[in-house]
Amino acid sequence: VRDALLGWEAADIDLATTHRPERTMELGRAAGLKVVPTGLDHGTVTLIVDGQPFEVTTLREDIETDGRHAIVRFGRDFPRDAERRDFTINALSLGADGCVHDTAGGLDDLAEGRVRFIGDADSRIREDALRILRFFRFHALYGDPDRGLDAQALAACAAHVDGLVRLSRERIGHEIRRLLAAPDPAPAVAAMAAP
Repeated sequence: VRDALLGWEAADIDLATTHRPERTMELGRAAGLKVVPTGLDHGTVTLIVDGQPFEVTTLREDIETDGRHAIVRFGRDFPRDAERRDFTINALSLGADGCVHDTAGGLDDLAEGRVRFIGDADSRIREDALRILRFFRFHALYGDPDRGLDAQALAACAAHVDGLVRLSRERIGHEIRRLLAAPDPAPAVAAMAAP
């Protein structure tokens, strides 16, 4: 949704449903699609349509997190599901009717080139330390370089930087490569290196 609103080609399309994963798989098979149970504990099923994968995830909310992985409860509430996301611009959704839903202020942030955590930045990072690296990557992609980085988010990233040691080298490498692939990663990389 975020990329489409900017007129960019979407790299992937993720879908959300109120159906539990088992029902999603049942419906996918009934439609003649290849079904891959990619993350059933977190409600994610991948449906292959003409060779193209689409992740379909059951609405959920976090019950408990360990700084990287969450135990979730499946739900039926789109705004509750949006609250568990990392950034306001990642909580945007598009209904089947074509209506954009924005429960976290993502439209304004997208228009202003602002990358903000949903709610309290410290809480979002304690839920998943990977969000530190994602913050800088998303700023390199969507942030206005003249605006600078969100001060609250930057302070939270600095305060929780020790959480990065719990991440796998592969995951860190993946995020850094994606950051460096941004059109102008230099301001975000400089901010990462700042004391």
